[in-house]
Amino acid sequence: MKPFTIHSGIVAPMDRANVDTDMIIPKQFLKSIKRSGFGPNLFDELRYLDEGQPDADNSGRPLNPEFVLNQARYQGASVLLARENFGCGSSREHAPWALEDFGFRAIIAPSYADIFFNNSFKNGLLPIVLDEKTVDTLFKEVESQEGYSLSIDLENQVINTPSGQSIAFEVDAFRKHCLLNGLDDIGLTLQDAEAIRQYEGQRRQSSPWLFDQVK
Repeated sequence: MKPFTIHSGIVAPMDRANVDTDMIIPKQFLKSIKRSGFGPNLFDELRYLDEGQPDADNSGRPLNPEFVLNQARYQGASVLLARENFGCGSSREHAPWALEDFGFRAIIAPSYADIFFNNSFKNGLLPIVLDEKTVDTLFKEVESQEGYSLSIDLENQVINTPSGQSIAFEVDAFRKHCLLNGLDDIGLTLQDAEAIRQYEGQRRQSSPWLFDQVK
């Protein structure tokens, strides 16, 4: 998993509440478990004017010019600004996979669905919770200034705006540690790889009958 330390990026505003995981990545794209390749189908039903199909070439599909991610001023956006209850619905891990594969590193919203919130941390996304008043202000600033960019400093837990304002945010210490060091669940386990090997070696010596069929 890619570490998250300080990230600066263009902000894309998604001004709607209760964006569910089927909207983030529709159900027909859930067949793959590769964690990659979902970016072209992120928000598929909103981005395109036709119906997307798995493994199809998206390059020639008609784009919805009204959708925020298709607008020129938000190209290359890596911070998503959203409304309350983002990521509700079914508990598909493909939702943060698609957001990360598209290029998003952080999401800012007043609230999230619990499972999506947890899955985001485990997949290198930083979901930041800010109060509704602050989120409203950010929406107004993004819409009034083309190329609006935020700098997110995870170590110091602060967002720096173009005007020089600093916005503090909270994050669980353990999740912060994992993001700063690029550790997902597998990475955390591998930190103890040597201890695991030693334990398995001791078990082979003390209880060899358990390993008769293990090569």
